Amino acid sequence: MAYLYLKIKKYAELNGVNNINFDNDVILANVGNGDYIESWNLNIPKPSLESLEQYDSECDLEFSLDNLRQKRNSLLAQTDYLALSDQTMTAEMTAYRQALRDITNGLTTVADVEAVVFPTKPEV
Repeated sequence: MAYLYLKIKKYAELNGVNNINFDNDVILANVGNGDYIESWNLNIPKPSLESLEQYDSECDLEFSLDNLRQKRNSLLAQTDYLALSDQTMTAEMTAYRQALRDITNGLTTVADVEAVVFPTKPEV
């Protein structure tokens, strides 16, 4: 199930609000039995928790893709120095880096994201 803040962001975007400050505009709380909206200070109607459930699968995919991109970006950063003009990158390293950049292509479900196998980094 998607995080409540992601579902609220999606709901707000669809209603013309693109920036939400979760310290002032919307305050979330949890007293042990699940997250809820404690305070709503946006100029759009406050949604019910039930109405936000329609965004679960979309937000779950977005969350999974964000995590995948973070890992991918970290792996790319580890080899960025090889892309400098004073370095000669091997064909294997070029292919590895391209495979990392392409890793999110065609992923449309959380199951697709969870099934991703990262390429093996070639020796430098």
